[in-house]
Amino acid sequence: MSDSNRRYHCIDPDDLSPTPDYPCDRRPVGDEAGLGLLAAAVYDIAPGEQLPRTYHYHEQREELFSVREGTLTVETPDGEYELEAGEIFVAHPESPHRAYNPETADKSVTVLGVGAPSTDIAHPYEPEE
Repeated sequence: MSDSNRRYHCIDPDDLSPTPDYPCDRRPVGDEAGLGLLAAAVYDIAPGEQLPRTYHYHEQREELFSVREGTLTVETPDGEYELEAGEIFVAHPESPHRAYNPETADKSVTVLGVGAPSTDIAHPYEPEE
């Protein structure tokens, strides 16, 4: 590999502009680093907010949420998971999920979210009543 192919980035998410019209504070790390295959963002989710725009699944994307501070709740058809700081949630393709911070929470939760491929759009999931 030639030296001209190497690229590195040191990014402070606090220096990034939030994604407009998003249900929580989302800082797009992948966009800033020019990533093409991996979606990456840091989320600050206040009580009552959710990380995704909708309860959803992806056809191909593998997603990972690493909780940096607070407690993240993830709803799935199989039940809810509560993840503390230092824990990681993984959703495989075709696995519906919705990550959020309950209205009853007493503080925000900070999450690093990554997924690949970045181009796999989210499909809304409607849970059966």
